[in-house]
Amino acid sequence: MTAASDVTAASHVTTEIVGTDAGDARLTWHPAKKARLVLAVSHGAGGGIDARDLRALAAVLPGHGVSVALVEQPWRVAGKKVAPAPKTLDTGWRGIWPALVAPGLPVISGGRSAGARVACRTATELGAHAVLALGFPLHPPGKPEKSRAGELLSAGVPTLVVQGGNDPFGKPAEFPAGTHRIIEVPYGDHGFAVRKRAPVSQERALEIITDGVAEWTSSLG
Repeated sequence: MTAASDVTAASHVTTEIVGTDAGDARLTWHPAKKARLVLAVSHGAGGGIDARDLRALAAVLPGHGVSVALVEQPWRVAGKKVAPAPKTLDTGWRGIWPALVAPGLPVISGGRSAGARVACRTATELGAHAVLALGFPLHPPGKPEKSRAGELLSAGVPTLVVQGGNDPFGKPAEFPAGTHRIIEVPYGDHGFAVRKRAPVSQERALEIITDGVAEWTSSLG
């Protein structure tokens, strides 16, 4: 594994290129001053680490003792527009894991959408402390019979699902009873966007996410 770091002094954010069997991945670290946990969280199949929920978590959680590593899968780093097969995504995630555990802290494996599926599939194997699933794609839109609940339920570690109330990939009420814990973002879509006329503002929707995840991480030790 090869790695190189680039430090932005003003914000103490660091970027690290990590070689994996699927190509080079990139970690963007948002460190906590007195970290007790690491949250590694990756993007979905149609976006990057600039997603509103990932940015919000990276801004807030370090103040709660959680260092955040935003993970860009090799296909994104390479500039490709289409995500590869799930097994390739899993290979990339496995490859970055040594860099995530290097600080010597428990690591929460997380992701949004397709990234959440990766986190669930690999959690037990990699020894993740917990899983954070943002916008878990429970099923393709309009096809509830093609459920991916098995991936979620087989994570094998404490799992928090954060789901938009209007997510076409699965609304909170559709999740099976065995789901560990779910936080609903009212009126939120798959990317947690809310309409301007919704009773909940976009700012409040993001606060629900960051407050809920911060409270959950405090319960993990």
